[in-house]
Amino acid sequence: MRSLRLSLLWGSAQAGTSLTLASTAWMVSGLTPSPLLNSLLPALGTLPVLLPLRRRASGYGLQLVSVMLLLGVSLGKLSGWPATGLLMASLLAVLLFGIGGELSQLPLQRRLLRSPGLSIEGLRQGSDLGSLAGNLLTAVLFPAVRQFVPALLLLLPLGATALMPREQAPVGSADGAAEATAAAAVLPSMAPLPLDRHCVLQGLLFGSLFALLPLWVRAVGAGNCFDFAMVLAAYGVGRSLQGRLPVLATWARYGLMAGLLLLTQVQALPGWGAVLLFVPIGALAAAADGALVDRLAVRGDAPLRWQTLQRSGAVGGLAGSLAMGLLTQSLGLGQAIPLQVLAFVAMALLLGRPPRPAVSS
Repeated sequence: MRSLRLSLLWGSAQAGTSLTLASTAWMVSGLTPSPLLNSLLPALGTLPVLLPLRRRASGYGLQLVSVMLLLGVSLGKLSGWPATGLLMASLLAVLLFGIGGELSQLPLQRRLLRSPGLSIEGLRQGSDLGSLAGNLLTAVLFPAVRQFVPALLLLLPLGATALMPREQAPVGSADGAAEATAAAAVLPSMAPLPLDRHCVLQGLLFGSLFALLPLWVRAVGAGNCFDFAMVLAAYGVGRSLQGRLPVLATWARYGLMAGLLLLTQVQALPGWGAVLLFVPIGALAAAADGALVDRLAVRGDAPLRWQTLQRSGAVGGLAGSLAMGLLTQSLGLGQAIPLQVLAFVAMALLLGRPPRPAVSS
């Protein structure tokens, strides 16, 4: 029962995170039509992975502060405040949110996993379901003022655990405590998380895909916040189905994603059809995540392996979002999807190559 409660706390926080970031992305796309400025939003959110931060669960408080700042920005937008100031405040809030996440995610996962019966797989499922719930809430709660208040309420429950003194944190079995202690020895609080080049490349791919999605939906697809959120929700549904996919070769996963993205551009396809294509894209993306984690040669616990994937992906995402912003700033926003299709094809060719046979002496 305790493990279920902790899973719900984690899932609620992930729903609040998803709702916060999706709502902010849509709000910023309405403040400026510049692809480069829009790409700064996800870039600033992932920038903290490069900073030498002392990881501690109490850093979660920064995420709560940033949501309150975003709530103020949304109220200022309704009051007609200058767009430039609102844009700068939004970018600052996302940076603070990213710093809070980088500080707290790994310590919080380890703290929760000390509870008997709770596994990293359970937390991953809670993350996927929470993100899906957050994206659905983004669709139905627009405008932004009605989005950030529920986001704050969803984030608050985990805050009690995050801000709890370490000596009062929940500890389950002796084995769980020993694992957490050993994991902390593997990775001190200020040690940088390891990077994996394949995870970085995949992060570059998905960072460039989602960096300009809200602006593309608004300016090219002539959609609204509901349309944008439903694309994210479809992607989230797909991620929850990844275990039901047949095992595919690396090149096939990325090649299929390229083909599905290309299909979204078919003029005869209705809008809901293009949205549904993001379901298999999400399933393939989650399968790619699992395959990368399985091959990681990282010494440490399961949270460290997933955090390695997330940090490496964030580093790649930082580069990918800025690269896509720069390219579309000069080539035009309409070129974003064709460029992304080419990127997936390149990834299929790069990571799908068979390993070189060993040379015998």
